Amino acid sequence: MKIGDIAEQTGFTAHTIRYYERIGLLPFAPRDSTGQRVYDASILTWIEFLGRLKTTGMSIQEMLRYAGLRAQGEATEEARCELLAKHRDQVRLRVAELQACLLILDNKIDGYANAQLRTEKCKTRSNAKRIRKVA
Repeated sequence: MKIGDIAEQTGFTAHTIRYYERIGLLPFAPRDSTGQRVYDASILTWIEFLGRLKTTGMSIQEMLRYAGLRAQGEATEEARCELLAKHRDQVRLRVAELQACLLILDNKIDGYANAQLRTEKCKTRSNAKRIRKVA
């Protein structure tokens, strides 16, 4: 697969893929006769996992730490598990924080909706009074 194919399938830009390769998050891809990178399709799962880590706020430094442990094989499974569990705890805290923010936003929006209903009721009453006066 060419870098454009990888970018299209993962949502990462070609620049990000090259950067991840340069810093060691991705293995160096072999080149074809024209000098273009050629990736094995199996790299997609790893790139998608890196995307999840990025989305959940893991730093590049921590991703590099995880990738380094992963490259060392089975002997590092416990360390990788601990690293991911720690990150999961941070993600859960962030989700709880966002849920609290969402509740505040919902309450504020409800307040505006209730204010609009009160305004509409006032307008309806005013119109009804005008109609009575005219009649």
